[in-house]
Parts: sequence; C-alpha cells; structure tokens
Amino acid sequence: MAADIAAETPLAQKAQKEITALIVDDEAPMRDQLRARLAEVWPALTIVGEAANGGQALAMAARHAPDIVFLDIRMPGQSGIEAAGELCKRCHIVFVTAYDQYAVDAFEQGAMDYLLKPVSAARLENTCERLRRRLRLGLPLRSDLASQDIGLQLAHLATLADALAKGGAAKPAWLRWIQAQVGGSLRMISTREVLFFRSDDKYTRVQTAQAELLIRKTLKELADELDPDEFWRIHRSTLVRVDAIAAVTRDMRGRQMLKLRGFAEELEVSRNHAHLFQQM
Repeated sequence: MAADIAAETPLAQKAQKEITALIVDDEAPMRDQLRARLAEVWPALTIVGEAANGGQALAMAARHAPDIVFLDIRMPGQSGIEAAGELCKRCHIVFVTAYDQYAVDAFEQGAMDYLLKPVSAARLENTCERLRRRLRLGLPLRSDLASQDIGLQLAHLATLADALAKGGAAKPAWLRWIQAQVGGSLRMISTREVLFFRSDDKYTRVQTAQAELLIRKTLKELADELDPDEFWRIHRSTLVRVDAIAAVTRDMRGRQMLKLRGFAEELEVSRNHAHLFQQM
C-alpha cells in the first residue's frame, strides 16, 4: 500500500559530494511545488524519494539515508512530528507547514529550519544556503546538540498541533494557497497574490494583478476558509482582498465602488455590505 502512495526516484551511485533529500507531504501538489522550487534554487540536490506520511518517510530514510528531509507537520497516519523524533537522529530536518505558530515554534525549539506553504523561492533559497553551510562545515544534527532536548521540543510541538486540531487557542489555519488548473498543469497561487474572487456560473474567478484563472471551489467555501481580516465579502458574488483596496468612491447612481491598486476594473459594494465603509 505504501508503495502505491509513495513516489520514489531510483537512487544512483552517490558522487563524492552528492547531497540527497526526501520530500514528505500528504498533498501531491505541495510535493510537486517543492520539488520544482528545489530544482531552481539547488539544482545539484538529488531528491531520492517522496512520501505521503511519517511511516513512509521512515521507511525511505532507512533505505536511502538522505542528508535532508523536508517534512510536513500534519499528515494522516503518522504525522511529521512523530516521524521527526526518529529522523532527527539521521538527517537534517526542515519542517514545512501552513501554520505560522507551528513554524515559529519548530524553528525556536530545535528544527533546522522551517518553510511556510506556499513555499517562496526566496525563502527556500535562504534555507538551502543554511543547509549547504551546515553540511559543508560538518556541523552536527540538531539532536546532537547537548543544549537541546529534541524529545521535549517535539512534544511541545505536538501540543500545539493538538490545540489547533481540537479548536483550542491556536490561530485557525486559514487558506494560504489556491490550486488552479492551467492547461495540463496545476498552478499554485498564494492568497497574498489574489485581488478578488468572483462567482462566475459554475466556476469562481480568481483575479491576480497578472492573471485571471477559474477554479471550481465555490465562493461560500472560500468565505469559510479565508482569513476574514484579509478578505471581505462586498457583494454576494465577490470577495476582495482588503489591502488591495486603494479607494472607495460613489458613482452617478450613488453606488459604492472600490478601486484596487494596479487594477483598472472597479468593484461594486452591495447595499447589504455597505456597512463595511460607513465613513463614506
């Protein structure tokens, strides 16, 4: 069963300075994105395999002995936190997460580094440079550092994960990326790039400064999944990114209209949502 889910590449004979890595994430698009970004910022890095959960990650790590594991935190089955307790004894760990509170804690409490989804090229390049330096200098794994107790650190991280899963005090995990089909490929769009969402028959229009794309996720689903401090519903068919709003005006008919930064089209604010701009 594990072999059906996990995607592996054949492990070639290691060159003297070859550095290898394993990508672990339960979402295939996220694995694809990270693999593509790593190919851009670290072409010499050899990806020896991909896994969809912690159990598969441990099996592949035993087989391929990677130098680095890019490890998602929350996955079905054995989580990244559970797998990290064993993996940290063998290789350098970079936690990959959609949750800011996980990432900060992981970094401060002992992980080699962390990446927030969707992974940006600039952030990944910084992480890879730190990894190259540690490997070049032969610096110890985090679990080898006498001043840190990796077991306690991972237990603390697991507590944060449980708090979020049970709806505790942890910050909700708002949607941070959108998956849109473009031709035969899947494009990952950060919600930070989106100017607005608008329902369009059976699809929802996703508008960025550079492109217009269509997705099948409904506006209602998006409204439930997006951070309400970042996206406001201004019409039954429109969600707009708040920090993209340049000005609010009134047209000849007295309707409130939004002007967006760097975008020509104006968006209408319905009467039911006019209270958002009461000062007008």
